[in-house]
Amino acid sequence: MTKRVLFAFAITLAVLGTSYAFAGGGTLKGKFMYGGDAPKAAAITVTADKAFCGKKPLFDEKVVVGENGGLANVIIYLYLSRGDTVKVDPAYDELKAEKVRLDNVACRFEPRVALLWTEQKVVFGNKDDVGHNTKVDSQYKPMNPLLPAGGELETEFDESERLPVSVGCNIHPWMRGWLVIRDNPYFAVTDGEGNFEIKNIPAGDWTFQIWHEGVGYVREVKIDGDDVEWSRGRVDVAIKEGGEVDLGTVTVPADAFE
Repeated sequence: MTKRVLFAFAITLAVLGTSYAFAGGGTLKGKFMYGGDAPKAAAITVTADKAFCGKKPLFDEKVVVGENGGLANVIIYLYLSRGDTVKVDPAYDELKAEKVRLDNVACRFEPRVALLWTEQKVVFGNKDDVGHNTKVDSQYKPMNPLLPAGGELETEFDESERLPVSVGCNIHPWMRGWLVIRDNPYFAVTDGEGNFEIKNIPAGDWTFQIWHEGVGYVREVKIDGDDVEWSRGRVDVAIKEGGEVDLGTVTVPADAFE
């Protein structure tokens, strides 16, 4: 490639933003723990549709800790600067046809955190015998559909959201969920034991955003016992083709949730 062509290529990147494309991919995984005794979930006072919503005790699910101390619902997603893009591995092509569901179940949202790639459709459903609304506080597509008992609404979100989007119900104000809307599928949420895994990440140097609703940006942690600070909740990782990066056991201190 001549110097003139190289210069033109550099100018194109400066104008359009960097587009990252790599030959192969790797995996990022880890385990998040709650640093302390598991907090006792506060009981929720049912103030509407008591005959239905009060059938079973409801509890605040802001901080969910598993029996082994694993921290659920930590959100991990690829952070890109404005104008940058990432090539999506063809292994994710089949995911485009899979619809993401966020349901009203027993006067709570299930799942608490739903992950949505903008190539997918999302279905807001109501499996309860009472009506709900699903208020989505999206920056680009705010909506608040009323869902009758057994009803559902299918829709799309075309724009990536910088942060997880809050979902609520005005009829039942204790209800809370989160919708992570990204323009690539390189994201995850920790399970009930605190584990996560993201596969087929293009080889290269990347930054991942770590976020939890009880903390916001996850900044000060312990990794395998050592104190670590992630500026603005972001961690840099180097992904190698066919390789695996393990963040290790990441402990979020209890006082971070205060």
